[in-house]
Amino acid sequence: MKKLTAVIIEDEEVGRDTLRNYLQSYCEEVEVLGDAKNIEEGQALILKTQPDIVFLDIEMPYGNGFDLLEKIENINFEVVFVTAFSNYAIKALNLSASYYILKPIDIDELISAVEKIRLSKESDKEIISTQILAQNIKTINNREQKIVLPQLDGFEVVQIKSIVRAEASDNYTILHLDNKKRYTLSKTLKFYEELLSEFGFLRSHKSHLINLEHVVKYKKGKVGFAHMSDGSSALVSSSAKKDLLNFFSGQTK
Repeated sequence: MKKLTAVIIEDEEVGRDTLRNYLQSYCEEVEVLGDAKNIEEGQALILKTQPDIVFLDIEMPYGNGFDLLEKIENINFEVVFVTAFSNYAIKALNLSASYYILKPIDIDELISAVEKIRLSKESDKEIISTQILAQNIKTINNREQKIVLPQLDGFEVVQIKSIVRAEASDNYTILHLDNKKRYTLSKTLKFYEELLSEFGFLRSHKSHLINLEHVVKYKKGKVGFAHMSDGSSALVSSSAKKDLLNFFSGQTK
């Protein structure tokens, strides 16, 4: 088995040592080429060693892991983010389907992330998650940001603004795009509600999540209906009606 090379970028020495020891003990296919304690050292280390994997802490003094990615022009490595829980960070990582491990490090999660990367390398899949994450970080207008949709045979990358609505199907979610494409995803609707809420999406009903920019008409009633730009419609519960109307009253001011 070909070795995967890696570097560790983490500001705390105990964190670097712990991760190095875990990799040596549980991930024998990974060879650690070095470590760094800040963004500047990390950038130099990556350019020097050209690793397969970068284990990257998100929160560091004088910047964060996302700042480091912005400094690197050609990303040809996978990133495994190592982070304490942060809504901002986790949302960004989930949009791009990036690998991440929460602190304190769970050994099974570490092994799983390394195995996924190994399989990706063996199948010669293009490194896309980190590239999409880097693009999203540089995009000021969040309506232009992209989301990676994992599929059984790979993945699809779509612009968030192209998503018209999402609907629940048991523990799966069906996304409907403005080009009539549909994607069935192995995550719950609640997952996508939390992921997309800051991008103008409203949970209009227990089974529906709608992109407010794609609403073309609202029909009121005990249970209302939002008519969407693709010709479909979604239920609007009484509890969501106020948020829907508030959005459009704000648009007309």
